[in-house]
Amino acid sequence: MLSILNIPAFNDNYIWLLEANDNHCAIIDPGNAVPVLEVLEERGLHLDAILITHHHHDHVGGVPKLKACFHDLTVYGPTTTRFPYVTHPLSNNGKFVLFNSIFTVFQVPGHTRDHIAYYADGMLFCGDTLFSGGCGRLFEGTPAQMLASLTILTLLSDNTQVYCAHEYTQANLKFALAVEPNNFLLNQYASDVNVLRTSGMSTIPSSIGKEKSINPFLRTHYASVKAGVKHRVECTSDLDTFTTLRRWKDEF
Repeated sequence: MLSILNIPAFNDNYIWLLEANDNHCAIIDPGNAVPVLEVLEERGLHLDAILITHHHHDHVGGVPKLKACFHDLTVYGPTTTRFPYVTHPLSNNGKFVLFNSIFTVFQVPGHTRDHIAYYADGMLFCGDTLFSGGCGRLFEGTPAQMLASLTILTLLSDNTQVYCAHEYTQANLKFALAVEPNNFLLNQYASDVNVLRTSGMSTIPSSIGKEKSINPFLRTHYASVKAGVKHRVECTSDLDTFTTLRRWKDEF
């Protein structure tokens, strides 16, 4: 099994380090090379691969410097001309083996049109698609695309650990509570998250099961969520509910 370490970057990014048991590792979404290189030196690790979920600078900004430091790097990423440094372009349901683990690729457009997520060994690395208590903004995709992408992720086992790329949980839960104030599990989770953040601790990873119980963007089929958005617009379909939620969150 791979061991996982989060490397904080910028204000709220998490760069994920996947460490094998032979001092080799991979990095997911290195927006900044400096903290990555510091951790690699501190732990005596060799960087074998980089996994990219999407093209935003806070996820790829460190790639050129890391490639300059490790000339044999494999760089996995979406199949798109916007990723000139990708050596192994990936498409939906593609698979590759890294450190004896089989990684499956999910195409999850919405935040960007070519966003992908990685799944291996009960762990989901979803970039800016799914957050704890929320989902990514729709910079390039449509509400229908993002809802479909999130639905794909909910089909994974409830025990799947969710490693998203930002520490947005506390803010997301304030919005979730505005939508579903009477959700007992949500209230309990919000209390636990407040304790963690007060202590300066991370709230990630979450899990698919937890998100299905507290994340309004995964609960658009629930009457309680539809009721929560009713004061803004009458929603009949799950897509209507999701679209209204996303617009409301953008303004929240």
